[in-house]
Order: sequence, then structure tokens, then C-alpha cells
Amino acid sequence: MRIPTVTEKGVSVSVESGMTYKGSGVDIEAGDRAVALMRAAVSSTDRPEVVSAIGGFAGLFDVSRLKGMRRPLLATSTDGVGTKLAIARALGKHDTIGLDLVAMVADDLVVCGAEPLFLTDYIACGKLVPDRIAAIVSGIADGCRQAGCSLIGGETAEHPGVMAPDEYDVAGAATGIVEADAVLGADKVRLDDVIIAMGSSGLHSNGYSLVRKVLLDNAGWDLSRHVDEFGRTVGEELLEPTTIYSKACLDLVARAEVHAFSHITGGGIGGNLGRVVPEGLMATVDRSTWSPHPIFGVVGEVGGVAVEELEKAFNMGVGMMAVVAPDSADAAVDVLVEHGLSAWVVGRVDSSDGTSVELVGEYN
Repeated sequence: MRIPTVTEKGVSVSVESGMTYKGSGVDIEAGDRAVALMRAAVSSTDRPEVVSAIGGFAGLFDVSRLKGMRRPLLATSTDGVGTKLAIARALGKHDTIGLDLVAMVADDLVVCGAEPLFLTDYIACGKLVPDRIAAIVSGIADGCRQAGCSLIGGETAEHPGVMAPDEYDVAGAATGIVEADAVLGADKVRLDDVIIAMGSSGLHSNGYSLVRKVLLDNAGWDLSRHVDEFGRTVGEELLEPTTIYSKACLDLVARAEVHAFSHITGGGIGGNLGRVVPEGLMATVDRSTWSPHPIFGVVGEVGGVAVEELEKAFNMGVGMMAVVAPDSADAAVDVLVEHGLSAWVVGRVDSSDGTSVELVGEYN
């Protein structure tokens, strides 16, 4: 049986009946199964302000708490995970990549002093495999719980013919809130302020194009290769989740005089710390106060990558920095250690000679 002829640009085209959306590569039933699998993980992130349930067309969040604030400002941030996804796909391990997504988004919000309230995600894939999507979302939910925000909504899109069946990409956007007079940043930074470093868990989610080029493409290392310096395989090292600093940073703001935060992502310490240093001042960072994770030295040695180039691409073992008043330095370190972070005084704010950030000394 045929359905009526459709005329396209003057040419009669006979269309066979029986063609389905699923036959074109989009499986709506698989999407429904994925939602059912992720429901419990998503619900576990609910804050008291969450009104809507999973499955609605939009997420609802009760903002009546704003009535008690003097001048509340909403903060927003969006990001992805980059080519770290290639490692997750190659290993078939998808339950940690969501932690990276939340870290990249929520920790950008906290830099201005904002409390992350809720996050929405977007997952595009070549073929919707319910268990894989549920694993990704479970990681996002885990990250939201660690950051203190709710996973209030999301979208999963199947793109057959555009993406390969095993390909996917993730992105997220989050909203936070902060009092206008409590916004942190360069305008609060002063001469002689102390810079506190917070240790990273490794690469986090930046510089993977360089890492993959050096270790996997040029050196030909397999992800299953055990590396003594790592104490585990290449794949396990590269898939280590990003540290989420949000709750620790918010507690630090409540218990010490914090003037600024800097999330150390792409661009390294120099590229990110410089964004919160005002004109006329300079952040001096002493490399001798810490030892970078072995992954950075291995990439440098195997790839012949100079330290200066490594510092442009990687966090070098410092995932977040806080700029605090001098008399808050000791208390700041204590607060961060209470949250299970490695933290130490890494430098100070000096007068500038035209440079916003100067790294001095050699790594320990």
C-alpha cells in the first residue's frame, strides 16, 4: 500500500507507508525508559524549593525566599565537559562525567559568591541507550548533591545520521543567587591579601586535547596501560572526576573574610587568577609551595611540553583559589581542610609592575 503522492519541486515522489520515527533512528520508547531509570537519581537532588516533578515541560523553583533578601542577584553559568567525553566513551564508563559537568558550572557560580540553586542539563547522542543516559544523569545528580543544587530539568536529544551511535555530548546551565553587596571579585581585592590554593583531583576537565595528543596519539599509549607514577591505568587517571568546591567555598565566605575566588580551568593559574586581580596590583604565586600531580609531569616528559605551556593548559594541581584578608588566612585554610580539601597559602597580592599574575620559584 502507498500513501498519496507528494509533489516536490515538480517531481512526483511515491512514499512507502509504514515508515516510522523509530525507523529513522529516533526511539521515543527508549527515551521513556531512560527517564524512568533516571527518575530516582534526579529526585534525590531536590531542594525544598523544587516544585515541579520530573517529566514536565519546565522546571519550577520557589523563589519566595528572595523576599527576605535585601537586593538579590541571580547568577547564571553554562559549560560542558569537552573532549574528556572521548575517554568516557572509550572506556564505556559514563557515571562520572556528570560530576565534571556540575563542577565546571557550579564552581563558576560560586566564584562571584553565588549559591548554586538549580541546574538543567542537555545530552545529545547518536543513539539513545537508556542505561547509558541514566548513568550520565546519575553522575550529574551526584554532582548536584555535592554542589548543593537541584537537577531541575533536562533534555535528551537523539541525532541519528549526525552523530555516531556511541557519540554523545553534554552541557549544563545553572542558576545561583547572591546578595548584591556580597558579590566577590576584583573590586574587593586589596594589597597584601593572601592567596589560598585548593588542591585539584588531577586534570579536572581541561587540556584533554593536549593530553590525548601526547599520550594516546603520539606515544600510542593504551587506556589500559598501567603507569607507575599514577598508581593506576591511563584511563583511570584521565577519567578522575573534577573536584566540586561549591559548598566549601560558601562555608568559607561565611566564616572568613573572602575577597575573591578564581576557578582554575582552561588557561591555568595565570589566565584565571588574573581575572580577579585589579589594575595596579599583582598576584604572586609561589610554585615551591606544592607538588603538581604526576599526570602533569608525565605529559610534559612524554610530549616534550615545556612547563610554561603546561601552565597554560592545566591547573597544575590547584583547582580553585581564594583571595582573603591577611588576618583570615589561617582560618581559611582550616575551614577548607574541614571540608576534606588540601589547602595552603600559595601567595599574596603585591604592587604591580604591569603584570597581573607572576608565578615564582620551582615546583616542589
